[in-house]
Amino acid sequence: MTPEICRFALVVTGRGEEKFLPRLFRGLMARANCLFTVLRRIGQRSPITSPTRLLRMVGSGRRLPTKDEEDIGLPALRFLRKHPRGYVIVVDDLEGARRAIAAEVFARYRTALDEVLGPPGLQARAAVHFLVNMLEAYYFADHGAVNVVAGRNVIAKDHPADVEEIGHPKAALKRLWPEFDEIAHGDAILGRLCTAHVLSRPRECCWLRAMFAWCVVKLVESDAVHDPGLTAMFSLADGDRAPVPSRQ
Repeated sequence: MTPEICRFALVVTGRGEEKFLPRLFRGLMARANCLFTVLRRIGQRSPITSPTRLLRMVGSGRRLPTKDEEDIGLPALRFLRKHPRGYVIVVDDLEGARRAIAAEVFARYRTALDEVLGPPGLQARAAVHFLVNMLEAYYFADHGAVNVVAGRNVIAKDHPADVEEIGHPKAALKRLWPEFDEIAHGDAILGRLCTAHVLSRPRECCWLRAMFAWCVVKLVESDAVHDPGLTAMFSLADGDRAPVPSRQ
């Protein structure tokens, strides 16, 4: 009997991601018994730095705002209880100055999950990962996907360096392609984007690779994949992974 499908629920912070981020995982869905869907969109969170807020939280015995529990932890808990072969991933952008406080941003999302999920077994079925600097960065790693959707030669070739180091990829793409619409065109681009190609250079895209590595580990643990080629497909054995999310 075929095992129940392995479900990954995405908690996202962007409008485009809410519409079509599951397409980013087409390579996994084609090779494993899994499905990626968006659970909900939330407001982007930043580290809590207000001394008043921190004191209020400490005094009440709480380590995070109730809104984090309501928006992130509780929906994750309901999903994981409903789907024994389910996983939750919080996916946020890590653009600009947020790169320097990645550990603190990660900690806030991670706390929102852990405080509600409780037992380690449930905590291990949820993760926090980042698109760096934002989803549009990865379009520059597969120029063919962009050009097909644009109907012209917008990007001459794949970006020669790590696309996760492009300062503001959405603005960069708009300069090359003024008509670019992040929703309509983004949906079509992700429908063609080859994530294996994006991750083919092992020293680059370490944040995206960390997310895919986590997913592959969970697919193997759930007996949802029997294709050892996934490790090579996404350069997981020898590719760099961002240390902050890789601790999960």
